Amino acid sequence: MHGDTSNRTRVMVAASLTGGFMVAEALGGWWTGSLALLADAGHMLTDTVALGLAWYAFSLSGRAPSTRLSYGFDRVKTLVAFVNGLSVFLIGFFILFEAAKRVVDPQPVLGGPMLVVAGLGLLVNVASFFVLSGGAQNLNMRGAVLHVLGDLLGSVAALAAAGIIMLTGWTPIDPILSALVAVLLFRSAWALTRESGHLLLEGAPASLDGDKVAADLKAHVPGVGDIHHMHLWSLDGARHMATLHVHLREGAEPGTVIAGVKQRLRTRHGIEHATVEPEYGLCADGGCACAVAVAPREAA
Repeated sequence: MHGDTSNRTRVMVAASLTGGFMVAEALGGWWTGSLALLADAGHMLTDTVALGLAWYAFSLSGRAPSTRLSYGFDRVKTLVAFVNGLSVFLIGFFILFEAAKRVVDPQPVLGGPMLVVAGLGLLVNVASFFVLSGGAQNLNMRGAVLHVLGDLLGSVAALAAAGIIMLTGWTPIDPILSALVAVLLFRSAWALTRESGHLLLEGAPASLDGDKVAADLKAHVPGVGDIHHMHLWSLDGARHMATLHVHLREGAEPGTVIAGVKQRLRTRHGIEHATVEPEYGLCADGGCACAVAVAPREAA
């Protein structure tokens, strides 16, 4: 929980920096006529909301479990990460739409003031990025970092566009670079949305392979004859869970085997919470015969 406390503080600092400069950038975009600045200001507005949600998710995750929420509120962080990934897509499509309109109908842009505002925005976004990057990484933090990274890239694009406009007077570079930033963000947004959605569907974390975990347990835990009905999932991309049935070899002591399985899952595979059901002979749920020769407990 110490990591969540640190992350919560980092997210709050980043939200304050982002929200504080968002108003200045919006006014600067309106004054200069720059889509890059207006798009970045809009992005910063949604990012302030997204960072606020991330902060709230970390705050909720510290609450104790209840009878109705036996795992507590850790899954909220994954849900917020999923929402943040989707919001980046929506922002990107909006920027592409506005950029297309500006390319067809170019608007005058004040390059000098735009350069100043974009430079200040870059400093704010760099500070926010480093604040968040120093925290413990999970899906919720990745979502927060992704939003700030989008702001940072938007500031870089605005700086580049301002420089080109000042040197050449070619204003279409403003919407073109804005659209490029949106496209670059889509890949990261897709990765975050796909992974968080996978975890919300109780999919196994990418770092865990059920067949390999089962084989490792059979090879390294004495008394394990076979593994089946294994389910692997994660609450937030960092806290992994497992349930599994273990067929015991003849003469194996259930308590000793369970302790060995849990220790191996924790030390070798990073699974801190596991529910292990020991069995002799046929699976208690029916339909699963042991893959190795074992004797029923009554005959041992």
